[in-house]
Amino acid sequence: MVERFPQEAGADAIAVEVLDHAVAVRPTGEIDIETAPSLRFAMAEALAHASPARALVVDCSGLTFCDSSALNALLDARRAAQKTGTVIRLAAPNPQLQRLLEITGTLTLFPVDQAPPAGRCPSGYPGGLPR
Repeated sequence: MVERFPQEAGADAIAVEVLDHAVAVRPTGEIDIETAPSLRFAMAEALAHASPARALVVDCSGLTFCDSSALNALLDARRAAQKTGTVIRLAAPNPQLQRLLEITGTLTLFPVDQAPPAGRCPSGYPGGLPR
């Protein structure tokens, strides 16, 4: 199950997928001041389906660039996730994102997985995430 948000919502490049063990957010391309609102929106949607037993995993394998706006979106989502005991993990961050996290001292705030999350929830949401 993959939910692609309509372009008018500003999230044309970000998919949210509910998996057996996690909720995956899959941004692609560049996340900067113009596209960070799309990441915020996708993260908020994903957090509605995440829990302490089902982490939110940001699949960074399709990202080519992240700026401080993207970092702020990740940090805001992390603060919201902490209120429910949900963990936000970063999967396959590229060297640029990893360097941004290191420089800002935020790398230790996110568990990092070397590979993106795989597998789909067999029951899933065939029509997309419920609203």
